[in-house]
Amino acid sequence: MTEEKTSPTPAPKRGVSMSTQIIIWVVLMGLLVLVGLGLKKAQNPIISVGSEVPDFPLTMFEGYNYQGANEVHFSDLQGKVVVINFWASWCKPCEQEAAELEEAWRSYADGNDVVFLGIAWTDTPANAADYLTRFDITYPNGPDLGSRISSIFNRNLGVPETYFIDRDGVLRQIKIGPFTSVGEIQASINPLLVEDASAEE
Repeated sequence: MTEEKTSPTPAPKRGVSMSTQIIIWVVLMGLLVLVGLGLKKAQNPIISVGSEVPDFPLTMFEGYNYQGANEVHFSDLQGKVVVINFWASWCKPCEQEAAELEEAWRSYADGNDVVFLGIAWTDTPANAADYLTRFDITYPNGPDLGSRISSIFNRNLGVPETYFIDRDGVLRQIKIGPFTSVGEIQASINPLLVEDASAEE
């Protein structure tokens, strides 16, 4: 008699566990979100020098209004040279330039040609208020709620950053890091005032 050999019964195939499937789906969804954000950013490119600044609203801190209004739209400032300074209370380089910015602002405040806007980036209202009081800041200031404004200016290299915009709403100069003197700030503003004045003649 010949002995029949029985082949071993194959082990049942195991499917992918539910927890593994969930992880895979979460990773895929995360990738889709990243791709979507990238496409959105491509459709709304960050402005550069020579580009027109898009309109945006800035809600002011109490006591730091613009001409009595607690909210200003950038479009309201057409016809003026605008200086936008991003800062934070936890930023030591911001402290180095705070007095210079305030002094520069006061040198233009009596006229109606220059507007300074301070924008607190990733800060708490209480800390921002302490900072503004400590450095005796008087020009209009407000928080960047949801980083909506900083995303326009590509403010991602670290505060402080300052943007100089001409009367036509065109970004003309960017300063990364703190100013070292009032004269340095004025040297960025005055040419825009002279340029605009000569264009009107």
